[in-house]
Amino acid sequence: MAEAVKTAMIAGGGIGGLVTALKLHETGVKVRVFERVENIRELGVGINLLPHAVRILTELGLAEKLEETGLPTAELSYFNKYGQQIWQEPRGLHAGYRWPQYSIHRGRLQMLLLDAAKARLGEEAVLTGHQLDSFEQTDTGVKAYFMNKKTGESLGAHQADIMIAADGIHSTVRKHFYPNEGDPVFSGRMLWRGLTEAPAFLTGKSMIMAGYQDQKFVAYPVDPKYTDGRSLVNWIAERSVEEEVPSRADWNQKIDKQKFAPYFANWDFGWLHVPELIETTDAVYEFPMVDRDPVDQWTFGNVTLLGDAAHPMYPIGSNGASQAILDADALGRAIAEHDSGKPALKAYEAERLEPTATIVKSNRKNGPEHVMQIVEERAPQGFEALYDVISKGELESITGSYKKIAGFDREELNLK
Repeated sequence: MAEAVKTAMIAGGGIGGLVTALKLHETGVKVRVFERVENIRELGVGINLLPHAVRILTELGLAEKLEETGLPTAELSYFNKYGQQIWQEPRGLHAGYRWPQYSIHRGRLQMLLLDAAKARLGEEAVLTGHQLDSFEQTDTGVKAYFMNKKTGESLGAHQADIMIAADGIHSTVRKHFYPNEGDPVFSGRMLWRGLTEAPAFLTGKSMIMAGYQDQKFVAYPVDPKYTDGRSLVNWIAERSVEEEVPSRADWNQKIDKQKFAPYFANWDFGWLHVPELIETTDAVYEFPMVDRDPVDQWTFGNVTLLGDAAHPMYPIGSNGASQAILDADALGRAIAEHDSGKPALKAYEAERLEPTATIVKSNRKNGPEHVMQIVEERAPQGFEALYDVISKGELESITGSYKKIAGFDREELNLK
C-alpha cells in the first residue's frame, strides 16, 4: 500500500516555490527548496496580488507582513492612447472583497516568503546555488541531481517522496517531459519595465493601463511608505515589434530607453506624464512577451509542474504570481486529502490544469484589456462620448467574465 507523502523537493525558490513550501509544511510534509541562484536578493519590479491569492497568503499568517510591504490597490482604470477613460472599477477591499489587492515589489514579496520559509522550515530547508541537472523516479519516490550552474560542479543527489517543479518558463523538468516543445511562444510584443520615484497620480493607489494591443503603458505604485504626494511607481511600456524574440541570455537586460521612448513622446495625459516617467527612470529592462501552449498533463508519477513551469502566460490581468499561489494552495490541499503522492498530484492537476489553460488562452486575446482594443478599433482618433463607442453592458460583460475565468469573482470568492 502506498504511503502518505512525508518528504518533498521543490525545484525553484521563486514565489510559487516558496508558497508551496509553506503550504506543504502546514500539512506536515518535510520540504526542501532548491534554488539555482547563489544569493536570493531583492530584485525585480512590481507585480499585483489579486484577492484570491491574498486570501491564501493570509491563511498562511502573512497578512501583517503583506500590509507592511504592499500597497493596497484602490482602483483599476483603462484609458485610450489620449488618456480618455474607458473603464474604471474599484479593487480589493474597495470593491467589497474580504481581502485586499496588493501592488507590490516582486523582490520584496520573494524575500518576505523566503524569511517565512526559513523561519518555519529551518534555514537548512532552502538550498541556494543548486541548479536541477537531472532526476529519476524510483520505487520510493524521486531522486534528483543538482549542480552549481556557474562552476559546473556536481552537488550530489537528494531524494524525496515527490518533486514539484517550480522552476519557471525555462523549466528543466518540463523540458524532460516535453523535449520537443522548443522555445516559448513570442507574441510579437516587447515589454520595457522600470521603477522610479515620481509624483503620485490619480488617487495615489491607482493602477492604470492606457493604449491598445500594439502599444500600451501600465503604471501603478508599489510602496506603502511613500507620502507627501510621491510614489514609487512601477511601469511597463509595451509595443509590437518587427524583430524576433531575443535570445534567452538577453532577457531582462538593461537597455537604452531611446529604443522605445520616442513612441510615447506625446503621452502626457495631464494626470500622468509618461515621457517624464520614462526619462527619470535610471534602469529600464527589456522582456519579450511570451507564453507556452497549454499541455494536457503536468503530473508524471511523483513529479508535477507548478506556476510558470506549468502554465506560463502573458502578463495580462495581473495573474502570473496569483495563479502560482493558487497552484500552491491546491497542491497543499490535495496532499492533505490523499493517502499517497501520485493520486494527490493527479488531484492537484485535475483542479488546476483546465482553469489555467483557459486563462492562457484568454490572455492571448487580451483578457479584460480587450475593451481597450475595441475602443482603438472603433475610435482611433478618440471619442466625445464613450458609450457611443462601446456600451456599458459590453464593458461590464468583458471585465466581469474575466474575473470568473481567473477565479476572483467577488461573490464566489467571498463565500470561501
